[in-house]
Amino acid sequence: MRTPDMPPTSNDAGPRTGADILRTALRRNTGAMARGTVLMGLYQAGETAFPIALGLIVEHTLRDRGPAALALSIGALAVIITTVSLSWRFGMRVLQKANTTEAHRWRVRVAACGLQPVARDAGLKSGEVLTIATEDADQTADIVEVVPLLVSSLVAVVVAAVALGLADLRLGLLVIVGTVAILSVLAALSRRIGARTREQQARVARAGAKVADLITGLRPLHGFGGNHAAFGSYRRVSADARHQAVAVARANGAYAGAALALNAVLAAAVSLTAGWLAFEGRITLGELVMAVGLAQFIIEPLKMFSEMPKYVMTARASAERMALVLAAPPVTVPGDRSPDPFARQALVLDGVHHGALRGVGFEVAAGEFVAVAAYHQRQAADLAAVLALHAPPGTYPGTVRVGGRPLEELSAAAVRAYMLVNPYDGEIFAGTLRSNIDPSGTSRTVAEAVEASLLTDVVALHREGLDHPVRDRGANLSGGQRQRLSLARALAADTEVLVLHNPTTAVDAVTEQLVARRIAQLRRGRTTVVVTSSPALLDAADRVLVLDGGVITAEDTHRNLLAGDEGYCLAVAR
Repeated sequence: MRTPDMPPTSNDAGPRTGADILRTALRRNTGAMARGTVLMGLYQAGETAFPIALGLIVEHTLRDRGPAALALSIGALAVIITTVSLSWRFGMRVLQKANTTEAHRWRVRVAACGLQPVARDAGLKSGEVLTIATEDADQTADIVEVVPLLVSSLVAVVVAAVALGLADLRLGLLVIVGTVAILSVLAALSRRIGARTREQQARVARAGAKVADLITGLRPLHGFGGNHAAFGSYRRVSADARHQAVAVARANGAYAGAALALNAVLAAAVSLTAGWLAFEGRITLGELVMAVGLAQFIIEPLKMFSEMPKYVMTARASAERMALVLAAPPVTVPGDRSPDPFARQALVLDGVHHGALRGVGFEVAAGEFVAVAAYHQRQAADLAAVLALHAPPGTYPGTVRVGGRPLEELSAAAVRAYMLVNPYDGEIFAGTLRSNIDPSGTSRTVAEAVEASLLTDVVALHREGLDHPVRDRGANLSGGQRQRLSLARALAADTEVLVLHNPTTAVDAVTEQLVARRIAQLRRGRTTVVVTSSPALLDAADRVLVLDGGVITAEDTHRNLLAGDEGYCLAVAR
């Protein structure tokens, strides 16, 4: 059983379009919307009743003057005011709670899609997904609040039209015909706003994606002096978003101005018509007071009623953007089997072609410590991408077997529980040293992982020890400390197969030597593959595979290769 806040399982059909998302939001908030509609309808009816009551009070006061009539009038007004106040307060509380809860549900849903083991083919960058999970989720959930407000505004217009129609049929017809005409004009304007809003949201999302890319690559950009060009690129994207935002603001301004002008014209027409009817003696003085009061009051519900199409179009545009993420197909359909923990060969690659790999093949026995010396970083990165499932199985020639079974037959979750691929640029999260090393809080080897990664000096520096706070992206740690923290996290996972990609590039030679020995000790009996050019790690491995030209060109121990392979010696000797 799943709670409303939990992400959907793989068996959930899920929304396919923006309209599906809006229907889902409305369906699961039916109860709250019904309560909110009743309360807000009561509020609007009370607001409408106020000028009607004033008209009746004037009418009866002129006929029956006295303290009793005055007290009755004051009591009636007090009841109306109390009803208006309480119904507004509790109605908005119900609707805003439903709105906030629904936005939270969609944020969780979008985040769950981004965190699934198999990525989705949405064609969006992380910054765009972030914008969808925040702004678009909020704007989509507004539909839960918009519909009850729309109905309650309609209640106010209908009550006003009926009351005026009872005084004189022409006044009621004037309100009905005027309302229909106003909404027809504004419906045409709202369609333009919807199209421009969709484009604005897309441009804002692209600007958000550019910011995310800049933050991620800020250090290397400064390193080679590319920060000015990058900032210039962001400035252009941001300017596009600003120009579109101005265009949307102009459209919204024109819409609001047209709505206000048309509402004022209708109110003036009702007031003038009522004045003319009173002058002709066809309505009483009390009815004139009621008509003028309703003409002034009706501007507010008409304004709200006329603004609703704009909010509906915005919610629809946001829902369509969310559907890009939620309905995107997975880049691959994984199998449902698990690796065999008793397989003799923990990892096998046979004729794999991907990127710079040109038919690479090798075997790693269970419990073996193997190093892969890649002469070119592109080949190392492509090999790590294949093993980390960033290159989906079946999209490249060749076979990868994990735990004795083809990768395409295995579920992504089972592969990652069996084999962890730790990238050289592992992310560091805001929290503590402990929460970065053991995010799930279930590892039993945190102390050993800290010792093996030589993170002990960082822990010893601070009174809080492992509970020392870490800023976002490890901003309060040095490059070497961040790399060792990432390595400690990989070691603490204690998976059957561990693949490390350049785990010691940011540490000095002495630390590297110690780390290499301790990794070998800690991982004894477990399968470990290290893609590296570090002499210390190469020497600690049981054997070294030389990756050159996209294929394995040599295989031996590090020391034998140093003695007999001049190219290897030049590539790895420091």
